[in-house]
Formats: sequence, C-alpha cells, structure tokens
Amino acid sequence: MDFNSSLRIAATGLHAQTARMRVIAENIANADSAGKAPGDEPYRRRIPTFQTSFDAEVGGRVVEVGRLAYDQSPFSSRFEPGHPAADENGYVQYPNVNTLIETVDMREAQRSYEANLNVVTVTRQMLGRTLDILRG
Repeated sequence: MDFNSSLRIAATGLHAQTARMRVIAENIANADSAGKAPGDEPYRRRIPTFQTSFDAEVGGRVVEVGRLAYDQSPFSSRFEPGHPAADENGYVQYPNVNTLIETVDMREAQRSYEANLNVVTVTRQMLGRTLDILRG
C-alpha cells in the first residue's frame, strides 16, 4: 500500500465521521421538538449507516456513508395539558432522542475522526521524510 492509498482510505473515514457527527448534531438539536398540533408525530431519531467496499484503485477497503435509518423506538410522552400538541388526555409526544446517548455517540465519532486525521498526519510526515531522503 502506498502513501496515496493510505491518505484516500483515511479520507473516506474522515468523510464518514463528519456525516455521522452531522446527524448526531441534528438529533441533539431536535431532542425537544414536539409536534405543532395534536396527533402530529415528533422528530424521529436518525441513525447513520455505513458500509465498506473494496476499492481496487486504492487496494483496500473504504467506508461509505449509507442511508439514514430511523430509530423505531417509541416516543416519550409528557403531561403538558396547555401545550398546543397535547392530546385529549393532556399528553404530548416528544422525540425518541436521548441526549446522553447522542453525546456518547458524538464523542466516539470525534475520536474516530481524530484517529483518521492522525493517519493523514503521519502519512504526510512519512511522505515528507521520504522526499528528504531522496533529495539528500
């Protein structure tokens, strides 16, 4: 595997983790987004999916961002009789987003991003040292 392949594989990892962090941020931003009227469904948590494939040009497996999946877990309900989206019993449905889980997922995505970034940094350093040796 050459330097370019390492860089390209790490770049796909960077792209995937960026997409993952974007979805997580959207989930956190909508954690309290209830419907506007009774019976309206609140925001449903999204889950990024990934798949790997063999890239013959790179000579290795790369990660690709797949479709967004929707978390099918139930919504939470809160008793808020004055809310515009309250049902006849005074309950409002809220998104199935747990900010603690999203925060942990965000931390994991950041660490994966940093690991791929370190691969890029080390590969660039190795490439620079190789060029220095060839010049010398």
